[in-house]
Amino acid sequence: MNIERHGTTRRYSDVVAHGGTVYLVEVPQNLDADIAGQTREMLDSVERLLIQAGSDKSQLLTATVYLRDMADYAGMNAVWDAWVPEDTAPARACVETRLAHPDMRVEIAVVAAR
Repeated sequence: MNIERHGTTRRYSDVVAHGGTVYLVEVPQNLDADIAGQTREMLDSVERLLIQAGSDKSQLLTATVYLRDMADYAGMNAVWDAWVPEDTAPARACVETRLAHPDMRVEIAVVAAR
């Protein structure tokens, strides 16, 4: 079975697909935005990448959300809850951690079916 990669650089691929499974990690680009803005931007990008790979947000299997500060949990969840289609929520973990840039508030890793 072939491994498909999209948006591949030397360091990472935007999307990796293998068989019926899609893997991706996304970060916000606008580091001046608040948690709601960064989450919205990031999830919009996740949605585009899933569609590009032949999936969509209703097919999410798991998600791991990385927050710089758990004080942002409610703000991130407000955007997340509006974004995930009803009755399709994936298994999800939310972890507080240091991120790659000090102004980055959120990062997400998802696995989806296609």
